[in-house]
Amino acid sequence: MPQRLPPLSTLRPFEAAARLESFSRAADELHLTHGAVSHQVRALEEHLGCPLFARHGKRVSLTAEGRAFAERVRSALEEIAQAALQVKPARRDNRLTVSVLPSFATSWLMPRLIRFMEAHPKIEVSVMATTALADFERDEVDVAIRFGVGPWPGLVCEAFLDDEFFPVAGARMKPPRSPRDLLGMRLILEDRHYWHEWFAAAGVALDRPIEGPTFNDASYSVQAAARGEGIALARRSIVGDDIAGGRLKRLFAVRLPAAERYWFVSPRALAATARVKAFRDWVRAELASG
Repeated sequence: MPQRLPPLSTLRPFEAAARLESFSRAADELHLTHGAVSHQVRALEEHLGCPLFARHGKRVSLTAEGRAFAERVRSALEEIAQAALQVKPARRDNRLTVSVLPSFATSWLMPRLIRFMEAHPKIEVSVMATTALADFERDEVDVAIRFGVGPWPGLVCEAFLDDEFFPVAGARMKPPRSPRDLLGMRLILEDRHYWHEWFAAAGVALDRPIEGPTFNDASYSVQAAARGEGIALARRSIVGDDIAGGRLKRLFAVRLPAAERYWFVSPRALAATARVKAFRDWVRAELASG
């Protein structure tokens, strides 16, 4: 039996690429390079002796064989995840460990978290702010707040917030008169393709590459914009308080709906626990209250 297995290191990159139908998005999700995902998928195809994806330039789509194989791989990964949880020692029922992006933690979660702790004084809260995907087993994470396409195999995933992008600048910066004027200003980059899509939505044709300082998390981009160091393309979810407080101002009415959403993500064995349910319910209530 073991000798019939494909290279196990290829399965997670393949599953992510199959689910997202994008090597680039799979690379982002797994914190790998595009080339690494492509290499792993090709190694798997060579082992199986058939193509799993049809390549269309930079786009990919599953072949019939790839779609059938992806379903089996996804199911197998879910079984492995559940088996791992069952053999781990029981966790303390009063400890809640939350994994969250630094941008969402800084801009939304942390200023409000005291209200959750006051409402649930018996729950011991631990927050892990990181851009890496949560390792639920190694780090004993109960629930993660992810911003992505989702859902993720082997986990209970609940979408709870849609988002949109728009440009923001520091309160003291003189605003440009039109979207095209932004091309003559310093643009702060977190992900270039969102700027490309926003300019397209604003009816601005780009005749040169977009350049500017690049940060790996939106919180740094927003902070740089607030200091007057450039224009950031920000998510509504993380700049609402800054705009209301006068630290940032929104530029133009053009908005770009995000393809990603915010999700609660938990292992199946933990999703129904009282502490995780209490946290999910509290986040939803906070969002509903504005």
